[in-house]
Amino acid sequence: MSGIVFFATEQHDAVVEFYTDRVGAEVWLEQVDCTILDFGGFRFGFCDRDHTDDCGILTFVSESKLDVDEMYDALVDVARDSPHENDTYGIYQFFADDPDGRAAEFQVFLD
Repeated sequence: MSGIVFFATEQHDAVVEFYTDRVGAEVWLEQVDCTILDFGGFRFGFCDRDHTDDCGILTFVSESKLDVDEMYDALVDVARDSPHENDTYGIYQFFADDPDGRAAEFQVFLD
């Protein structure tokens, strides 16, 4: 069994482009007014609506600090902070904003 998280958006094309072109997700399925993306088995979708769901956090889990740093370099213009260790959760992370202002987190669990 698997799952998909869906978000309403007023900027469907811009949001899908952000996650495919800048983050590296792939289109898993196109529907009439929704696009479902896949990033290493993490599936999430955006549906064209007259309102935007900008709550929650999309968290992308990497295999290494280098992966997080490379993603930061690709998203530095929309990053909220630079990569750093978070001792509370034992992770290395940073946050960025997608075109809707939704938080996207990029992290790796530390050993």
